[in-house]
Amino acid sequence: MRTIVKILMTISMMLLVNACGYKPSSHMIQHVFSDTVYVEVNVDRAEPENAPYVKDEMNRLVYTRFKGRIVSKEEAQSKIRLSYAGSTFIPLSYENGYVTRYRAVIRVKFDMVTKEGREVKTISSIVETDIQESSLTSSALRIEAIRVGLGKALDEFLAYVSAKGMLKETK
Repeated sequence: MRTIVKILMTISMMLLVNACGYKPSSHMIQHVFSDTVYVEVNVDRAEPENAPYVKDEMNRLVYTRFKGRIVSKEEAQSKIRLSYAGSTFIPLSYENGYVTRYRAVIRVKFDMVTKEGREVKTISSIVETDIQESSLTSSALRIEAIRVGLGKALDEFLAYVSAKGMLKETK
């Protein structure tokens, strides 16, 4: 009896998911980007340690979410150029004259060549975090805040491209 109930529940869940018209983001992104993508990351002289992280994360997104292949610039039909456009640190709270919490605003510029042409999108992400009184720890926390902000910007870029792909599908 339990086996029959499990089978019926599984079938009903599959029908529910198919009936609502769910399509993964990779399906929507294929309306915007072709399957061969070239990714270029412009290194900021002020924050060079974050360039490999951004490059690796963007490549991972292309493989896992775009269902595309990373190729050379000459072979690519679509191109994504990321530029770290800087960060701003805003103190939020103080204790004994020292900043104990701050907000980091991270800006990333995406210059894309898609199936429809060239497009530029700048995304700002916000990260709020506590800070220690030690300058060594503060420096590491600053780099980590920038890295988290860059990750959030990449996620927002993915959502933006998925939405554009969904709009293309409905036309």
